[in-house]
Amino acid sequence: MAQPRLAIIMSTTRAARFADKPAKWIYDLAVARGDMDIEIVDLRDYPMPFFDEPASNAYVPSANEVAQRWQEKVAGFDGYIFVTAEYNHGISGVLKNALDYAYPEWARKPGACLGYGSVGGARACEQLRLVMVELQMAPTRNGVHIQGGDFFDTLQNGRDIASLPYIGPNAELMLDELHWWAIALSTARAAAPTT
Repeated sequence: MAQPRLAIIMSTTRAARFADKPAKWIYDLAVARGDMDIEIVDLRDYPMPFFDEPASNAYVPSANEVAQRWQEKVAGFDGYIFVTAEYNHGISGVLKNALDYAYPEWARKPGACLGYGSVGGARACEQLRLVMVELQMAPTRNGVHIQGGDFFDTLQNGRDIASLPYIGPNAELMLDELHWWAIALSTARAAAPTT
């Protein structure tokens, strides 16, 4: 099998977002491994309206052209890393909207979470895992969480994410797991395509 094709999805669109920094960091780590084809995907490039289709695209094709472009982009990957902030114990509205605009494109593919915030985005990542299950994705057990003082130190003082003592080992575990699932599920999808 060719290298799995994985997307790093930046899950916020705010002008002052922090997502660019961890997205670039995990991208560099993934590229250095040499065993995956990786791309950063920015939700700013897909300005979809709040979900306003007759039904999920699992049942009715989306009319919105940006949504169609988004679905085509999502379909081209074997797995995903969601770089997500935590907004009031949950994922951002723009991420939830993007998840809702696709369905068959996510199915039977793995998803991992790199969260950040006061508790490392842990509650957003848990919420995201619930949504992934409903989209027939396989959420990874391991994730990366930039938390508490470390988050604020990287946000406000420019601390290098790689200097956080726990971050590298967590990222490698997550990438190992995501790589394994991407290959396993890609092989299974090829052997038994859905009807």
